[in-house]
Amino acid sequence: MNNQIKEKIAVLPSQPGCYLMKDKNQAIIYVGKSKLLRNRVRSYFTGANDQKTQRLVQEIVDFEYIVTSSEIEALILEMNLIKKYDPKYNVLLKDDKSYPYLKITAEEHPRLIVTRKVKKDKGKYFGPYPNVIAARETKKLLDRLYPLRKCDKMPDRVCLYFHMNQCLGPCVYPVSQETNKTIVQSITSFLNGGHQEIKKDLKQKMLAASEELDFERAKELRDQIQHIESVMEQQKMTLNDQVNRDIFGYSYDKGWMCVQVFFIRQGKLIERDVSIFPFFDDAEETFLTFVGRFYLHQNHPKPKQILVPAPTNNDLLKELLGVEVHIPYRGRKKELVKLAEKNAKIALHEKFSLIERDEERTIKAVEQLGEKLHIEIPHRIEAFDNSNIQGTDPVSAMVVFMDGRPLRKEYRKYKIKDVKGPDDYETMREVIRRRYTRVLKENLPLPDLIVIDGGKGQMSAALDILENELGLDVPLCGLAKDDKHRTSELLYGSPPTIVDLDRQSQEFYLIQRIQDEVHRFAITFHRQLRGKSAFKSELDNIPGVGEKRRRLLLTHFKSIDEIRNAKKEELKKLGLPDPTAEIIINHLNNKSSQLNENE
Repeated sequence: MNNQIKEKIAVLPSQPGCYLMKDKNQAIIYVGKSKLLRNRVRSYFTGANDQKTQRLVQEIVDFEYIVTSSEIEALILEMNLIKKYDPKYNVLLKDDKSYPYLKITAEEHPRLIVTRKVKKDKGKYFGPYPNVIAARETKKLLDRLYPLRKCDKMPDRVCLYFHMNQCLGPCVYPVSQETNKTIVQSITSFLNGGHQEIKKDLKQKMLAASEELDFERAKELRDQIQHIESVMEQQKMTLNDQVNRDIFGYSYDKGWMCVQVFFIRQGKLIERDVSIFPFFDDAEETFLTFVGRFYLHQNHPKPKQILVPAPTNNDLLKELLGVEVHIPYRGRKKELVKLAEKNAKIALHEKFSLIERDEERTIKAVEQLGEKLHIEIPHRIEAFDNSNIQGTDPVSAMVVFMDGRPLRKEYRKYKIKDVKGPDDYETMREVIRRRYTRVLKENLPLPDLIVIDGGKGQMSAALDILENELGLDVPLCGLAKDDKHRTSELLYGSPPTIVDLDRQSQEFYLIQRIQDEVHRFAITFHRQLRGKSAFKSELDNIPGVGEKRRRLLLTHFKSIDEIRNAKKEELKKLGLPDPTAEIIINHLNNKSSQLNENE
């Protein structure tokens, strides 16, 4: 788990919502939902996971999230996002199926049906409902309460529903439009939240059945109540009119503003945009400017309708953008705006929390490190590490940390010139001498603290150069490692003693990061040098033999010995000029003779 993910998890809200996992290319590879975002996201990076989840976690480098008002909203939003992004690790909810709606048809004699498709056919749609069984059971209850026709096609005689008083029998008996309209209004009222009276009546009947010991009937009534509650739980992730809308919400604090934009397409929330920026004017004026730039300068496509929070000069925005701009005061649209504002507030809180954690991890850690060493605050820290293999290609590297953060533009690499063999102490003496001789000559800033990746010997070598040769008085500490090559001890003073640091403290994590970074930088430089030297051969020292001819010779002869024993005519057959062929043979044979004499 990288530091960015670790820090974001620490400030995740414990609220329902959806999370979107991203890979190194910022592509969304998994979408999930949870009633507690913090717990669910953290679970991916802690504890044991199956092989599939382990493969997913290995690819995650970042994530984002959208907070919802309920778990059902999160479930529906998850479905919309999966169909939008088609993440490769999601196997559910990727087909063309959708959650069901309850629909009152726009026929002369309307019907109440369950459907998965929303069409522009003047019908009234309610939903979607994630609990399919509850939706069907609620339809059965409404069929018993409101006698709309049930048949797909008009029969020529009344059916059983008529005799059960669940249909008015428009196939045989005249039913006025007023009667149908009254029934439709009653069902509409029920599905729009006016179901409380019916639920209250069902509860009374359930209690009565229970008192009469008719437990089977009481259970049936209890199930009906639960189905109604499941169906009627409000969710805002889908609007039934299929209008394309952009929903704006914003929040501001401490001179920063966050604006969240929800994109509703064909009635479904499928995407959002998050912008966090400093502002210096009135908050409402800043928001108006942002919306104008969002469409006119950033070229976002304009929807049919834009919803904004109050107070906003929606008339001014309407004139500027040429689309309908509306401030909703009730209903689902109002809830969507409130949800956008809620997400904006959470995103802003997350930013401030991350800043506070970063300061604790960096600036405060630097201050506490200075206190532990009894020195001034070490704003600028320069750290050194050596790298070689049995003394070959010896190198050293320096990294710079400013206020606890790496300052990569001031990193330096050193090829060791004067030291022969694997002598870590002399290597440290050379690189310290070269670095701080240049600092003095060019009047560069001196560090507040020098960190040596090594123990007492390396510290002594570095201090000898600083104090005795260069006359510098700069605090210097050493970092010793344990047998697993992990930061073990911080050494400081003369003679060096162990500094008591809490291994869970931020100052310990700081020196650990410094040691890991300088070691990484030195090892990378050493590998680069070894990689270059691995491709060198004796042919590189022969005049007239460049990269192309070197490859040609090694491809044909396979080894230097074969080239040495080849005839000049064989070389000429490869297209080499006569003088060049003769130079190659003479050079390689002379080199061989010199080696034999040395032996």
